[in-house]
Order: sequence, then structure tokens, then C-alpha cells
Amino acid sequence: MKVTFGQQTTKVKQLADLLSQEISMGKYKSGCALPSINRLSRDYEVSRDTVFKAFIDLKERGIIDSTPGKGYYVAGKLTNVLLLLDEYSPFKYSLYNSFIKKLSISYKVDLLFHQYNERLFNTILRESAGRYNKYIVMNFDNERLSPYLYKIDASRLLLLDFGKFDKKDYSYVCQDFDESFYRALSALEGRLKKYRKLILLFPEGSKHPRSSQEYFNRFCQEHHIHSDITENTDDIQICREHVYIAIRQIDVVRIIKQSRAEGLKCGKDFGLIAYNDTPAYEVIDQGVTSLSIDWEEMGRKAAEFVLTGKEIRAYLPTEVHLRNSI
Repeated sequence: MKVTFGQQTTKVKQLADLLSQEISMGKYKSGCALPSINRLSRDYEVSRDTVFKAFIDLKERGIIDSTPGKGYYVAGKLTNVLLLLDEYSPFKYSLYNSFIKKLSISYKVDLLFHQYNERLFNTILRESAGRYNKYIVMNFDNERLSPYLYKIDASRLLLLDFGKFDKKDYSYVCQDFDESFYRALSALEGRLKKYRKLILLFPEGSKHPRSSQEYFNRFCQEHHIHSDITENTDDIQICREHVYIAIRQIDVVRIIKQSRAEGLKCGKDFGLIAYNDTPAYEVIDQGVTSLSIDWEEMGRKAAEFVLTGKEIRAYLPTEVHLRNSI
């Protein structure tokens, strides 16, 4: 079984990863002896030194151990986990950190990003088929499932951050982009009514579920608040006594930069609400109010699914982090 080596990794690492995968899938059982260095050198057509270094790597990870005169054996069961997220952001980092903190060293987590690219997403799932014990996945689309997800055993798959549509028999931990968004705005009604107009910045082509627009309009109509939805966020014109809801961090930055250039003070001359909280929002312009789920809680719930295998179907509430920007 010749190992095909790519340019992004060494022979040692690729062989170590291959052996750890075989251990996690049950080819080598816990407590059982591994084939000898000579045997693996012949089987995988690599040098004895490569096999030896791969064993050292696996031993340092706690996956295998050795006994003088008896060779190497599997120290404990290894669980391989694919954590496939959409794109990097500070709140996804919070999710990842809380996720891995709950897992022991016997869990090997591969973190990948698909950048909302459907072809890349499908390629990752196709090439990962059968390689992982658990799949924790954010889809490339918040309104429909990829057909490749249907090929994964429902007991092994957890969907993260999907919109409200039929998720079949799969477990999920998601945001509620609709009713929970409406309730969060309702909690801010008194402050929002101090402004002449409420504007939702919803860039054209945004992956944010468009159903949020319906609940935004419903809130504004029921509470008699003048409103608008703006898709062109490249040239935002900041107006006094207007309050802006920015879904993307880049739009938060644009608003802050433009307001400073025009001598307008956030929280006094205009209002600003950001979607998805980050540590930076606590300090920018004396604090930016945000609407966000608890991303650390999402990570903890995902880890519980991996640890226990129990089904979970949960929507996390959208919380208001009130600061000085409104």
C-alpha cells in the first residue's frame, strides 16, 4: 500500500495520520500490538526511519505506546473528528476553542474552512467519507442541505448554524435568524424609537438568511419605526439620528471610519448595532452593541455530541449585548 505524498506535508506526518485514522476506524484495536517497523516499511513502501518517526509522533500524541522487547501497541481508542466551518472569524475562534477544551487528547480534530464555496465544500466531504468518526459541519448555504450530507450516517453528523428548514433526522445546533432576531430587536425598542430611522445593512449576495428581512420589516411595522434595508454597503452615508444594523464586520469598520472622518459620534449622533459579538466590540468607540448567540455554548454542545453521541436539536437564543453605541 504505497502512500502518496503531497507537497503540503511530510512522509512522516502523512504516515502517522494514516495510522491514526486506521486506529480510529478499528483496524487496530485498543491494547493490540501494531505491525513491526519492518512490516509497515514493506507495506507502505517507505523507509524504516519514516515508520519509526511516525511511531514517535503517535506516541507523543498519546495514541500508541511501547514496551521494551514487545514493540508498539495501541494505547487507547482514537476518535477522528472533522470540524468544517464556513470562514474564519473571531466568534468562530471562540466556538473552536470551547469545542476542543472539552475533548481529551484521544480526539483528533481536523479544522477546515470552505469559504462558502460549494465546490470546495463538496470536495472536502467527498474526500473525507469514511475517514472520520464524527462530522461537525457548517453548510455553504443557510437555506438548503448539500446532497453530500445525505451520504453521512445521521448518528455521526452534527449540523451547525443552519437556518430554519427541514434537517431530516440530523442533529443540529443552530441560530434562529427569525423569531429570535425579532425578540432581540423588541428588547431594544425603547432605545430604537429615539432615532428617526432604523436601517438594516444587508449586502447583496450575503449568506445571511434572507428570512431575517421579513422579521426586521415585521418588527418595524408593528412598532411604527421608519426603516430601510440597504444592499449597497460599499458607500454607506452616515446620517444623524439614524441607527444601523451591520451584519458584516467590514461594514461596522466602514461606519466607524466614516463617522470619524465626518466628526460624528457613535451613540450620540447616530446608532450602531453589530451582528455576532466579538471582543473588539467591547472596546471600539466605547463599546458597540451587538446581537449574538453564545458561540462558546455552540462549541460546548458540539463537543457533547462528539463525547456522548446523543441526538441534539437546539436553537440558541439571540442575546443582546448592550453597549454605548445606541
